[in-house]
Amino acid sequence: MKKKVAFICVHNSCRSQMAEALGKLYGSEVFESYSAGTETKPMINQDAVRVIKDLYNIDMNETQKSKLLSDIPEVDIAIKMGCNVVCPVVFANHIEDWGLEDPTGKSEEEFIKTAKIIEEKIKDLVIRIKNEEI
Repeated sequence: MKKKVAFICVHNSCRSQMAEALGKLYGSEVFESYSAGTETKPMINQDAVRVIKDLYNIDMNETQKSKLLSDIPEVDIAIKMGCNVVCPVVFANHIEDWGLEDPTGKSEEEFIKTAKIIEEKIKDLVIRIKNEEI
């Protein structure tokens, strides 16, 4: 049975959404990918949407929306994207914090850098799950 992985941020509009999309792209044979936050935004960060579309040809406006923790199923693995404020409380068998800076309001280069870091971390996560390290 596939593990359920949630990528958690406060607003669920940028980093966690990028991670959900890349989790579906690179990890779908190993885990189900979700994202959520303690608050939602009416729309996903459009800079993140554009960068993910340009780099990976995924349209997050079509496939995803901002969700609360209560909107997703119970998960096996919770990954906090890096909260500069108090991180949401989540219950999972494994919890880790990727400590990523929020690129919101920054340059396109920062969004691309963040997407590439998330891509590498997702690929590493797939290996760790396959090797039953988590």
